[in-house]
Amino acid sequence: MDALDLARWQFGITTVYHFIFVPLTIGLSPLVALMQTFWVRTGDQKWLRLTKFFGKLLLINFAIGVATGIVQEFQFGMNWSEYSRFVGDVFGAPLAMEALAAFFVESTFLGLWIFGWDKLPKRVHLATIWAVAIATNLSAYFILAANSWMQHPVGTVFNDHTGRAEMTDIGAVLSNSTLLSAFPHTISAAFLTAGTFIAGISAWWMVRSVRRDDEPTARVYRPAVVLGVVTMLISGMAIAGTGDQQAKLMYEQQPMKMSSAEALCDGETGASLSLLTIGDVSNSCDGDLTTIVSIPGVTSFLASGSFDSYLPGVTELQARSEDLYGAGVDYRPNLVMTYWSFRLMIGLGLGSAALAAAALWLLRRRRVVANRWFAILGVIVIPMPFLASSFGWIFTEMGRQPWVVAPNPNPGGVDGVWMLTARGVSTSVSPGMVLTSMIAFTALYAVLAVVWFKLMHRYAVEGVATSERDPSPDGPDADPEAPDDRPLSFAY
Repeated sequence: MDALDLARWQFGITTVYHFIFVPLTIGLSPLVALMQTFWVRTGDQKWLRLTKFFGKLLLINFAIGVATGIVQEFQFGMNWSEYSRFVGDVFGAPLAMEALAAFFVESTFLGLWIFGWDKLPKRVHLATIWAVAIATNLSAYFILAANSWMQHPVGTVFNDHTGRAEMTDIGAVLSNSTLLSAFPHTISAAFLTAGTFIAGISAWWMVRSVRRDDEPTARVYRPAVVLGVVTMLISGMAIAGTGDQQAKLMYEQQPMKMSSAEALCDGETGASLSLLTIGDVSNSCDGDLTTIVSIPGVTSFLASGSFDSYLPGVTELQARSEDLYGAGVDYRPNLVMTYWSFRLMIGLGLGSAALAAAALWLLRRRRVVANRWFAILGVIVIPMPFLASSFGWIFTEMGRQPWVVAPNPNPGGVDGVWMLTARGVSTSVSPGMVLTSMIAFTALYAVLAVVWFKLMHRYAVEGVATSERDPSPDGPDADPEAPDDRPLSFAY
């Protein structure tokens, strides 16, 4: 393998690994803030116990996410220095804004939230976790702005003298149509992940508590299950709507990705969506494919809103790309990867729907349940939205190949600002250097994965505390003799 292949593998491994933690942090931080809001407004101790419980899991996930995300930044300047040289003026701007306007705020207020339970007034302390939640989602916006520009470059010109892309309109980059479509879809998926996480853990604990004849504890977990289910229902509908919008926009901006999702080799009117296909899916489109189960016209509808519209196949789009961008390059992404990642993204997301349906039926009339299968379902479903989000990201990135910066094909689009992935890799790194760093990072990430799982498992199986004292200085349990200059204490 050459440096390009190894660099792609390394970036893919580190990115997918990092992205496992991202959706939970984005979705869980507002939900923890909501739990604390319920406690502040009602004074009901169960919401304080739930806030502390899920807040602890949020902190573990946040720490691992930060540690794994730092590596992404370094790779742009090391393995992908040619890419950074070409688009650094544009790509670096939203990443810098993410660090300065979002991550610093997020980290600062998270520290205040952790250490300020017994220092800050109750409502001021509540504001710190909401600041974390807002900054976390703002951070996602800026990162998606950078990625969306790679999918659909705007607000940029190509400087013939320097051979680089130069930003002309930061407003266009931050209001990119691709970004405005990708952000709500990504955030909806994050809330689905967090809602499933809360509902799954709480369902397991609720059943366990009832089977132990501890109904008061089960009553603590029941509202958490309901909160998770409501989040799942709202975010699920949002995912369907934003996903439909993204598919139609994708057909306008990257039709090759849409056709590759169906492994549609030849153009077709009223293209169906295959649910089960057997045979050889190959980029050469000479494999023998047999569709067993399909839904007529759905792929055409996803692409254009019409069940009988014409959808060009990858062979036709390959010829079109050769005319526009030069012959001798295979402009087709890996069809096996795009075909299956698209279906796994959708299929795994249905696990959350199964848990929500079961919870809605079993918990009606304010009941708590002892159904063992409900607890098992909750645990089984927890990883499904994580995997669905990861496969969605894989589809988005693999479907763009062989471009690292895809051309803007729209009328009036940016001229000359595109880059093949093969031209973005650094010319000064050897295969041995990339392989060594890839092995080191993979081994390190494997260790971090074990640490993350053990910590999450350890504190998840501990459950909520039997009771929680109101730690705020203006609360009923405050110590009036506590000195004002006492050192900050870690709340967990």
